[in-house]
Amino acid sequence: MSKKPTPQAPAAPEPAALPGRLTAAAALTALEGLALAGLGVYMLFVGIAGDPDSPQQAETGGITLLALAALPLIAARGLRLGRRWSRGPALITQLMAMPVAWTLWTTGGAMTAAAVALALAAVAVAALLVNPTATQALGIGQADGTR
Repeated sequence: MSKKPTPQAPAAPEPAALPGRLTAAAALTALEGLALAGLGVYMLFVGIAGDPDSPQQAETGGITLLALAALPLIAARGLRLGRRWSRGPALITQLMAMPVAWTLWTTGGAMTAAAVALALAAVAVAALLVNPTATQALGIGQADGTR
């Protein structure tokens, strides 16, 4: 009984390493999504187990925030995988964050720190995503449609 070597499938080529700017943009976008999800869970918890002024409003707000958290989380995953389509949702997330940061800023008090952090993150991610290194890594502006 001779053992024949079993043919092995050729190894898949390793994906090209993503530039640090794109990785940083993905991380910040994921952090924004996780913050939204955390706030949504908190609002749901307060609406169900707490004593809010309007439980229905708290629960609806929590569900809305959880749904909105999906956009940056999906975009962050796409950026991490180097997908071309992910830049659009990530930039939309940053554009939506700017009015929220402004609203937090005008509220004042403890919200000022949150406003500054959100605005800095939004500007940083937007700058990282329009950087030529990131656009080239995502294949944006190239004629081939491989991603």
